[in-house]
Amino acid sequence: MTTTTTTTPGPAPTGPAPDPDRVADFAGEMLETLARGATALMVSIGHRTGLFDTIAGMAPASSHEIAAAAGLHERYVREWLGAMTVSHVVVHDRAADTYRLPVEHAALLTRAAGPDNLASQLQFIPMLAQVEEGIVRCFAEGGGLGYDAFARFDRLMAEQSAQTNDAALLDRIVPLVDGLDDRLRTGIRVADIGCGQGHALNLLAHAYPESDFHGYDFLPDAVAAARGEADAFGLGNVHVEVRDVADLSGTGTFGLITAFDAVHDQAYPARVLAQVAEHLDADGTFLMVDMDASSTVDDNIDVPWAPFLYTVSTMHCLTVSLAQGGEGLGTVWGRQTAQRMLADAGFSDVSVASVPDDFVNAYYVARH
Repeated sequence: MTTTTTTTPGPAPTGPAPDPDRVADFAGEMLETLARGATALMVSIGHRTGLFDTIAGMAPASSHEIAAAAGLHERYVREWLGAMTVSHVVVHDRAADTYRLPVEHAALLTRAAGPDNLASQLQFIPMLAQVEEGIVRCFAEGGGLGYDAFARFDRLMAEQSAQTNDAALLDRIVPLVDGLDDRLRTGIRVADIGCGQGHALNLLAHAYPESDFHGYDFLPDAVAAARGEADAFGLGNVHVEVRDVADLSGTGTFGLITAFDAVHDQAYPARVLAQVAEHLDADGTFLMVDMDASSTVDDNIDVPWAPFLYTVSTMHCLTVSLAQGGEGLGTVWGRQTAQRMLADAGFSDVSVASVPDDFVNAYYVARH
């Protein structure tokens, strides 16, 4: 039996007739968006299958040679190469029927690129698309989707943060806080709130064995992964536990508290910031890493990645907060709101910096 859904047309538009040239221009923009969205999916597949890493190390090669080198099925590889050719990502030699990845493209698409690996970033597109049906329901019914709707998100965020932190945490991020390197070497208590899989925490603990590191996250799988990495590193100065960071009671105080892209998707971010201020030593520092944007939408129009920020907010950060009955702060809370909320929490000294290895985040250094 076939079920047909009928949609009642809305009222006819009123007002002046549209300019046909502007209609044509906008149609071109939307078709380009369609093509780029499809390219994003294929680039994500290229990253996950290792195809970019494989091609980057090869001379121009046929689809059969590339598939064999990658250990993949040739027919899929050939179609993927077609998508990459028409997207101008790889170059096809018609006469030889071979493909190559320009070195300039490899610099942004392979694992060797580290934090510059944009192919890794594009994994967010198919992951977010998986929850579209649920998000559409939320538009009509309210509420949100919980973390259990996002099977890959924790792993993907861990991959993204590891790329940046491996490249910059010790050499460029720690020096943002005056005197922090010396204090960590001498030994202080450190907490990472919303620590996820704990890679940043473990990197710091390995570099500063005299300090004591505590990680808090309310996702048990993430905490288990953090503990596993700490054990693999042989770290005795790392302690990770399942905890809602809106309540840090009983944890003591810390000389440093960090939050790596963890505040904006909290259910109650103002409460979290107040807890951070309460559990920070008098001379301690809160290092908050979060999305770099304006709190005013018009100021973000010319930011190239702003459409992604509002999309990931709608389809993840906003909805996981609302799913907990939270405030739904959203990814694009922006510098102005962040600075106001830090002040409201009790931080009177706040500076904002940036790190070349991390184009999307602002680095807030906050003290009492």
